[in-house]
Amino acid sequence: MTRRWVLPPLVALLLSAGCAAGPASPSAVSPPPTSAPSAPAAAATAPSGLDVLFLTMMVAHTEQTLEIVRLVRDRLTDAQLRTLVAAIDATEADELATMRAWLAAASPPAGSGRHVHDGHGVSADEFAQLRTATGADVDRVLREVLTAHQRAAADLARAHLAAGTDPRIRDLAQRIEQSRSAEVRLMAAPAAG
Repeated sequence: MTRRWVLPPLVALLLSAGCAAGPASPSAVSPPPTSAPSAPAAAATAPSGLDVLFLTMMVAHTEQTLEIVRLVRDRLTDAQLRTLVAAIDATEADELATMRAWLAAASPPAGSGRHVHDGHGVSADEFAQLRTATGADVDRVLREVLTAHQRAAADLARAHLAAGTDPRIRDLAQRIEQSRSAEVRLMAAPAAG
């Protein structure tokens, strides 16, 4: 898959953006929504350009994840995979709301609020495979597509942990890295018989 050779440049872009972008103004940050986990209030800082870039990329990535799981959730044959997909749907919908709220509060510059997922997201061919798969092939195709997709999310989150500045966003990145890595391991487990 082309995703493997595209990810290293994306991680480099993510890391270099943090060096080039200065922090947002302190007045641009508001507390996270009450449903969102947060770091202690004293530790809150203004998100840097890198933090905003990470959130923007993760919003696009998460939107695609939700599209993937909602496309197949009613056609899966493996009960454990159905449970995992339901958990991903619930968790990532909540994370998406949190990230969108933080982006809105950070007031990113015009034009930077939408990240196009071309080149490192799920391809049109992969979506077509997910749409047309039947029977046990739905489970197999989902495992292949979602494993690569969630591995990319874990890699992006790990890169952000190395360079992000906002404690709330770093906390989210850590949880994303841990949860997506765990999902990849679960999808690699043998299917339930």
